[in-house]
Amino acid sequence: MKDLEKTDTGYYYPEKCNLNEFREIITQKLRMEATPHASEIEKNIPIYDISLLKTAFNDEGSKSLLMAEWAGVLKDGSGAIVLRNAYQDTSAIDEATKLYEDIIVSEKVNSEGGADHFAADGANDRIWNSLQKLCERSPDVFLRYFANEAIQAACEAWLGPNYQMTAQVNLVRPGGNAQQAHRDYHLGFQTAEVSSLYPAHVHELSPALTLQGAIAHCDMPVESGPTKLLPFSQSYLPGYAAWRREDFREVFENHYVQLPLNKGDALFFSPAIFHAAGSNVSSNIHRMANLLQVSSAFGRAMETIDRAKMCVLIYPTAIKHFNDQTLSISEIKAAIAATAEGYSFPTNLDNDPPKGGLAPETQQALFLRALESNMNKIEFEKQLILMENKKTA
Repeated sequence: MKDLEKTDTGYYYPEKCNLNEFREIITQKLRMEATPHASEIEKNIPIYDISLLKTAFNDEGSKSLLMAEWAGVLKDGSGAIVLRNAYQDTSAIDEATKLYEDIIVSEKVNSEGGADHFAADGANDRIWNSLQKLCERSPDVFLRYFANEAIQAACEAWLGPNYQMTAQVNLVRPGGNAQQAHRDYHLGFQTAEVSSLYPAHVHELSPALTLQGAIAHCDMPVESGPTKLLPFSQSYLPGYAAWRREDFREVFENHYVQLPLNKGDALFFSPAIFHAAGSNVSSNIHRMANLLQVSSAFGRAMETIDRAKMCVLIYPTAIKHFNDQTLSISEIKAAIAATAEGYSFPTNLDNDPPKGGLAPETQQALFLRALESNMNKIEFEKQLILMENKKTA
């Protein structure tokens, strides 16, 4: 359904947002014929059982159809998908959970606490840049954690290849309160005043630059407060101007849905969908999720990641899994995609001109070339440093 709001000025302003048009958009229903690969639709959110879709990942044509379906749901459908059994073997999740708990304890020693984007002061624990911190704690756990073809496919379905993975762990204890409804990065992280300075077509562009995800590190029944979602709300183009208005937030509170997740499930949603973390009203569930914020190769990621350092850290374990065939090449490529830079630019073209093509070699391409040639760690690190030096202005 097309957004009904038209702008005469070419800009969106909070006071101009039409609540009735928003209400009409969110009354839509997602039909099974629009999601033929889904196992079921619950509360307008399609659920895909990855354990039943393994063959789709082994055939490029079938995989492309599945990814196109996911992109359609995220853009024009209800705006969110659940990947049931995204991790059929949850051992890497359990190992990562223990490492994240250790990181939380160690960071608390040197932290003064304080509120953040996720919750009020004292209501939760969180780890910024959990991506790199997990890699530094245990390269092998990191590699096995991100050697997940379903996670990679979801990211590529929305963003295409060469995406930039970032992540933040959020641990919400019993009693943790819900967030207010909001939209996410990019424009969702700007003030209303700054957001209004961007022309209307940029409001439509912003969601295409980021994909939001969450990997469940424990079972999350509704009482533990999994993400509250308002299906189809991502289709309301002036939504970045509207989400702070109390009347829009009231509609959200009256119509949001929540789906329980099991450990190893993954949720992906458009950053433009109206959403909020739920209240943890359980007595004993410490809700831990690894929140993935995945950026297009064409956009700016929110966090600064030392991807060269991560490449050096995981290379020995990657080449061991490659040679021992304990992980498939597709799984290793998924882990590399979460680690290495896949886009050639920006670079210093005086030092790093394209050779034999339109773009210089990327970290991902170097990593795969090193694996296939059984390059030793010292030589790999040497070539990686040379690559980084060429890019320096």
